[in-house]
Amino acid sequence: MDRAGTTRALDERDGLLLRMATWLNLNWSGPRFTVAQLDADPHLAAYYRSPPEFGVVSTADGEPTGVVWVTRFPAEAPGYGFVRADVPELSVCVLPGYRGAGLGAGLVGAAVAEARRRSLPALGLSVEEGNPARRLYERLGFVPAPRPADPGTLVLELRDVERRTPA
Repeated sequence: MDRAGTTRALDERDGLLLRMATWLNLNWSGPRFTVAQLDADPHLAAYYRSPPEFGVVSTADGEPTGVVWVTRFPAEAPGYGFVRADVPELSVCVLPGYRGAGLGAGLVGAAVAEARRRSLPALGLSVEEGNPARRLYERLGFVPAPRPADPGTLVLELRDVERRTPA
């Protein structure tokens, strides 16, 4: 298998990938949600039903290995990583079998670069306590969001990104 892989822009054919990635993200610590529960919960389903502003898919041998996407949720229906109305939320998922090799850092780095290109002020995300991905986000410069954000919400102010994004 070609583990080096390539990347491409997220597009309309990736709806099932976003659904699977959302399900994997919710079940990071073990089975907690079925796909049926995910589909039935409008708040959770919004992560793959709301059109993302942009995203990147990593592939190996033509198959997805990971995905990062950025979605702007309205203040009246915020995502779990909601910081404020002008800050979209980043979601990332590296598929099992591809974790631990730096793919997540590369995907987040690609999203941060695109967010900077679009002059976004910041990116928010949600990560539960104990999730190993939290160390990655903190290494890349994400910090706890100010209150009233939910616990587990991190924010990356983009003016600080340049010195922290891996080369």
